[in-house]
Amino acid sequence: MSQNSSMPANPAPGINLRGAVDLSALKARATAPAGAPGAASPYAVDVNEQSFQEFVGLSQKVPVVVSLGSSRSNQSAVLNGVLEKLMNDFQGRIAMGRVDADTSPGIAQAFGVTAIPTVVALVNGQPVPLFEGDMPEEQIKSLLDELLKVAASNGVTGNLGGAPDADPAAAEAPPLPPLHQAAFDAIEAGDLSTAQASYEKALAEKPNDVDAKVGLAQVHLMRRTAEWDTAQADALRTRAAGDADDLEAQLAVADLDVTGGHVEDAFSRLVKYISLHFGPERETARVRLLELYDVVGTSDPRVSTSRQALARALF
Repeated sequence: MSQNSSMPANPAPGINLRGAVDLSALKARATAPAGAPGAASPYAVDVNEQSFQEFVGLSQKVPVVVSLGSSRSNQSAVLNGVLEKLMNDFQGRIAMGRVDADTSPGIAQAFGVTAIPTVVALVNGQPVPLFEGDMPEEQIKSLLDELLKVAASNGVTGNLGGAPDADPAAAEAPPLPPLHQAAFDAIEAGDLSTAQASYEKALAEKPNDVDAKVGLAQVHLMRRTAEWDTAQADALRTRAAGDADDLEAQLAVADLDVTGGHVEDAFSRLVKYISLHFGPERETARVRLLELYDVVGTSDPRVSTSRQALARALF
């Protein structure tokens, strides 16, 4: 497996990962005394092809992180140690599954993994690519903070319960500001217009409200893609492939790629368009690209890489 490949957002069709993971292990390990075997984190379990499906189901309650590594890789072991430490820090708001890609190749294939270690997340059963290889602990924590925001915007706000000595209040996310809560409730009700208006009002009151800016970008994306069915999406992709100058089609396919988890493809598409065009079309593409950066999360390493490519395209 190499270190330079993107990963599709959805598991490959046809793979059958069924079985029953003993999720009670999460609770049992929470009561294990310090230093007991398996007590590294009460929120981490080993997952294989037989147990994966039920672990995916856990993502309806809390976001779950899937660490795909190898028992032969010291890098995987070190990364898992960092991730387990962070699982403890988040006190049950995120769970972790360790997958040995050597013994469970079907899971790695389902995610299109071509590099070990690779870390992905699941929210409501939907994959959210995170990163490959090494990453500093602080950056991983930032990604997990963003993951919790994505999970909250999708109604996944559960908690597996704190460790015995944990302060329950510390494990609970703080309440959202009123306008943010109104936007969240509107999204839950499918009222994207009201959600947009709530975020816009929040930004009008506090222009440096980063969470409102990100929320607004996400709502914009949802509104743009909400009405497209499969046939329309295919037609847009055909248009974009046939005409590199078709701005509307290029923007639409970038939206489709982001919603489908093909983030690098979306960014590359728009950076390429920007590098080949000038005038108002270039500015329109640039503004959309910046908005998609907000959707993905400015701390995401793919955003940093794309910003460098954008700078080269502009200057």
